[in-house]
Amino acid sequence: MDQVARGLFAIAAIALAACSPEARLRRTLAMQTTGVIHLPPGEIEISYELQIAPQARDLELVGSGTVLKASPNFRGRALLVGENVHRVRLRDFSVDGNRAALAKPLAMAPPENAFRIWYPDNGLLFDRVDGLQISNLHFSNIVNFPILVSRSSDIDISSATIEDSGSRNALGRNNLSGGILIEEGSSNFKVRRSSFRRILGNGLWTHSLFTSRRLENGLFADNTFDTIGRDAIQVGQATRIRVEDNTGSNIGFPLDVVDVENGGVPVAIDTSGDVDTSTYERNRFNEVNGKCFDLDGFHDGAVRNNECTDRKRAEDYPFGHFGIVMNNTDPRVQAQNIDISGNLIDGMKYGGLFLMGSGHSIVGNRFLNLNTAGCNESAPRIPCIYKQDEPEMLESGIYLGRGVARLQETRGNTIRGNRITGHKMSTRCIHAGPGVTNGANTIEGNDCAD
Repeated sequence: MDQVARGLFAIAAIALAACSPEARLRRTLAMQTTGVIHLPPGEIEISYELQIAPQARDLELVGSGTVLKASPNFRGRALLVGENVHRVRLRDFSVDGNRAALAKPLAMAPPENAFRIWYPDNGLLFDRVDGLQISNLHFSNIVNFPILVSRSSDIDISSATIEDSGSRNALGRNNLSGGILIEEGSSNFKVRRSSFRRILGNGLWTHSLFTSRRLENGLFADNTFDTIGRDAIQVGQATRIRVEDNTGSNIGFPLDVVDVENGGVPVAIDTSGDVDTSTYERNRFNEVNGKCFDLDGFHDGAVRNNECTDRKRAEDYPFGHFGIVMNNTDPRVQAQNIDISGNLIDGMKYGGLFLMGSGHSIVGNRFLNLNTAGCNESAPRIPCIYKQDEPEMLESGIYLGRGVARLQETRGNTIRGNRITGHKMSTRCIHAGPGVTNGANTIEGNDCAD
């Protein structure tokens, strides 16, 4: 081919690329700042991040059998990015992150990094957005977060499907990624009627840096979870959050992705940081290889009418734990004033409730078939001693302790009308650890049986 022919061929290739579906969509997003953009049918391969025009408002992106797919050489924070936009709506299309081609080992974000800065190769990234609606979107094979929303308000995500997403660290463990994350002081958000399947890290969660404002006014409701490597739901650094009517199974599976080196014990519904004035209500989970509820930093709130059931052998849950655990890792927080009532916790590897702090009401719960590990009679075949000076902890139905991260007085709690059954529960039903006395709490009318 002579020089002239090569030049003509190059010009033709550039013209063809400029007319590609990706180029046309990129040009439309850059120019149109309001109204409706109808995405074309079929697969559109994306080579670098698409950006909605800054300051776009009242803009809607509507698919019609559309799939936005990352190219094998994709580079960017996310396939679609919106920053400083207002009242944007996305519906009826799919996003394929091409994880098989793009995934590489990545450590979890260090404490000083917002997640929008640390994790690349996401599905959607929205930052500083006022008004975001996402409905009927399907995400698969996303390297990190299918949806990541940061520093935003008025967010409504519904009927989203999240599958086969998340990446691993250098040891092959989960690095938190794979689900929907709302972070950094976002407010007035809802995630409803969405499904999460085969997620390596957390399914649905909130997060803020220790130095940032807390998230506020959120609702996670009617979502389903299946095969989640870390937490199905986590509420972190937030206030006025409702977690209601969610269901899930196989939390903490597959076993090889559990982040054991960093203490990433899986949890059906987890808490971190400072969380108050919130409720976890009417959620139902089964086959949890970890804790049902971790209330680390949870205070002045309620855990009511939830169900958590395990039916396999203790050996089938290597990270099995108590059903409900309190803690106060955040130095600004005291475990206090939690209403735990009407819950069913059935088949836990160890006890039903680790209680610490003051002002709690533990009333009308059913803690059934506890201590399937058979502690302490089964030691050392099964680990039964968490702390050498507290050998009764894991064999108790309800254990009153003075804390794990920090010591705290455990007094002024009411434990009434609970049914507690399981291995030797007739004699190990409710136990006070060192520094705690049953007499400092109101304990009455509980039904304990083997």
